[in-house]
Amino acid sequence: MTDQAIVDALRGSQLATELSHEQTGTLADTLAFRDLQPGEVLVKEGTSDNHLYVIVRGALGVVKSVGTAEEVTFFALGAGDLVGELSFIDGTRHYASLVAIGPTRVFGLEREKLESLLPSHPEIVYRVMRTIVRAVHQIQRRLSMQSVELTNYIYKQHGKY
Repeated sequence: MTDQAIVDALRGSQLATELSHEQTGTLADTLAFRDLQPGEVLVKEGTSDNHLYVIVRGALGVVKSVGTAEEVTFFALGAGDLVGELSFIDGTRHYASLVAIGPTRVFGLEREKLESLLPSHPEIVYRVMRTIVRAVHQIQRRLSMQSVELTNYIYKQHGKY
């Protein structure tokens, strides 16, 4: 029996955008919540994780060298954001740690559990992967735009900061 809270969280996320009511219930059976306390590390820098996470509430900081004097927070991800897409897809190691900023709840989808749906529910897997590709594409587009903006700024300043 699927936990209604998981179903509701999934329905409110990008992952369910293309899923029917029945498909959402099927996918929800493969998910699990994880509650994090402020400062708790979800995924440590340099490790690979086979989970795709969706932030239900709270926020995660993307932090390099967590717990050291060189600690740097690059940015924060908030409710609704997908987290760990590349590691989920191909096992890529995380460049930075994912650290809870305040009380945070995520749900996680394990790669092997999604793959187990392939024989019986290939359309669910296809639609989830489309969502992941769309999210990665948005990140790439944003990075490209920022690169152009930075280049224009440098050229307009004639290399002076």
